[in-house]
Amino acid sequence: MSSTDTPTDTVDRAFAAALYDAGDTGLDTGASLLAADPATDAEVARRGREFVAAAWRRGWQPADVDRIVRRELDDAHVCLAAALIRAQAPDDRPPRGRRWAAQLDALPAGEPPRTDRFTQATTVLELYRLLLRLPPLESLEEPRRHPSPHRNAAADSRMLTRIRALLAKAEATGYPEEAEALTAKAQELMARHSVDEALLAARDADPDAPGACRIGVEPPYEQAKAVLLDAVARANHCRAVWNEPLGFSTVVGHEADLEAVELLHTSLLVQAHTALTRAEAAQRRGGRKRTKTFRQSFLAAYAHRIGIRLAAAAEEAVADSGAGAELLPVLASREVAVAAATDRMFPETVATRLRGVSDAAGWTEGAEAADRAQVTPRRRLP
Repeated sequence: MSSTDTPTDTVDRAFAAALYDAGDTGLDTGASLLAADPATDAEVARRGREFVAAAWRRGWQPADVDRIVRRELDDAHVCLAAALIRAQAPDDRPPRGRRWAAQLDALPAGEPPRTDRFTQATTVLELYRLLLRLPPLESLEEPRRHPSPHRNAAADSRMLTRIRALLAKAEATGYPEEAEALTAKAQELMARHSVDEALLAARDADPDAPGACRIGVEPPYEQAKAVLLDAVARANHCRAVWNEPLGFSTVVGHEADLEAVELLHTSLLVQAHTALTRAEAAQRRGGRKRTKTFRQSFLAAYAHRIGIRLAAAAEEAVADSGAGAELLPVLASREVAVAAATDRMFPETVATRLRGVSDAAGWTEGAEAADRAQVTPRRRLP
């Protein structure tokens, strides 16, 4: 390093060595340069915020970055990415919507662990290398919500908070029966909320336009999980498009329906894993070892059967509401709007066939578990 180099010069040299070469040699060179010069810290942080802003311009959102960093790197990188995103937020323009704010709130708290300067610089450069190489994604601009005399925002918020609390308890409990009871109650509230929202949309002269959100579809058995999410989305008047390489599906739909998809998908995954654990325990008692094929077949059958049940449950919810004549036209127009929005965002999609579904016992157990899963309310809707 020349004695005439400024901190900016040093950062330029470090980044040139580390960020555009996939090998470890350039990474070590860049980390050594940064570690040797504490005066570079401010410039390194500033450029990190620029990398984050560039990711937003390419269509990424806070939850997307958090998810990809968790997939590709380590816990230290996750903490560093969260801190960097929070540091960039005050400079973010234009103002983002409610979902964006919720993603910022959900980022892990705390600062990255303290280490020696070389290790810290290596972590920073590995994260920046990933941010720099993020591919463009479809923009998920949140539609502007139109005030309605019929909507009660406070009541909606209380309802969704209650649903989330019930599902969180269902995920946390170690007792399958309790999990199923909590999930059933949450689904009862979701069904009531979904029908109420559709009725309000029918009365509003200018209902909200479709929006979109991304939902992580994590390994293992991500293909079956993507099928399950697609079934949940279709039952709630949404469309899901799976991005296998990046580990998420983009769900397109109206805001209330997107909320229902996120919540119900989480609930059904909890029930699926609970049922799979039971089925595997029964298999072991019968002298059979657990296999990947059994799990894949179980989850594929579960997703297939849940799709059939959800379609029937959606029709029943409309009939039970007593407002079928009023609901059907607005549901049809909303589905047309969702289909059009999906086609604009994803003009080219391909169908994917499920792989590795060859275990008859797994398929039978999965279908039976789906039949036991709670997908409909326990009482008729008012």
